[in-house]
Amino acid sequence: MNKVIITGATGTIGMALIRRCIKNNIFVLAIVNPQSVRKEWLPKHPLLEIIEKDISEYNSLVLEESYDIWFHLAWCGASGSGRNDMYMQNRNVTYLLDAIHAAKRVGCHTFIGAGSQAEYGPSDVPLSPNSPTFPMIGYGFAKLCAGQMGKVLCNELNMRFIWSRIFSIFGPYDGDNTMIMTEIHKLLNGEVPEFTKGEQEWDYLYCDDAAEALCLIAEKGKDGKVYCLGSGQTRLLRDYIIDIRNVISSDLQVDIGKIPYSKDQVMHLCADISDLCKDTGFTVKTNFIDGIKETIKWVREKDSYEKN
Repeated sequence: MNKVIITGATGTIGMALIRRCIKNNIFVLAIVNPQSVRKEWLPKHPLLEIIEKDISEYNSLVLEESYDIWFHLAWCGASGSGRNDMYMQNRNVTYLLDAIHAAKRVGCHTFIGAGSQAEYGPSDVPLSPNSPTFPMIGYGFAKLCAGQMGKVLCNELNMRFIWSRIFSIFGPYDGDNTMIMTEIHKLLNGEVPEFTKGEQEWDYLYCDDAAEALCLIAEKGKDGKVYCLGSGQTRLLRDYIIDIRNVISSDLQVDIGKIPYSKDQVMHLCADISDLCKDTGFTVKTNFIDGIKETIKWVREKDSYEKN
């Protein structure tokens, strides 16, 4: 793996993947949304080239250079009400197929797609690549369909195709509306964050470990397989909440139990990563506390930069 393309490059996984590739002397072409306010966060480095192109324009992508791997992280409506916008989610499937054709045109031999735990629906047991899939929202339906159609198309084009079902990833450059980022911002601003009882059992994986897993999948993963990306371990959500608070200051207050559970609250989410570990040698290297320390450090630096 010498030259790769990353779409959705300004998200927490994309940024971690760029850092990992540069560290390993791999050239990266980052394709970013021209409207993205995050594109200014991309590092300036001789091993990173940036082009601006909307996800709807991948079908017209033409490049002079050839590449090895295409990491497809871009997706419209990945959060908020867009997750159940059926028309938008349906277009995402087309965009992924366009990306596969673009990858073929630029010489890629492998296409890595980013799926989601939303493909499964509710479950009270660890979720493996072979677990039944019963998505409950448009986002999950579209991810499932994209993974299945992408596999068929790559087979027709004689390209390796690997689908990664991503669970809960955290770290620098994460969205402001996630539970972790919301708590960090409120605590740093002197506010009291409010939560449910926090009885959910959750699986969190730090972004650098997620990037490492994706690279290992690209290098050692088996063609056509699905891999679950998570830590493989769960803890109560309230324990994560307390950890975050304690890293900032144990004197701060958090209000656990203030917010009622939603009617469709997911109470258990855990990735079975046994296939990932067996096929690629992946191991989790970053514990939650260390990952949170790095995340809080980044938030503080970002806030300081924006104020100045």
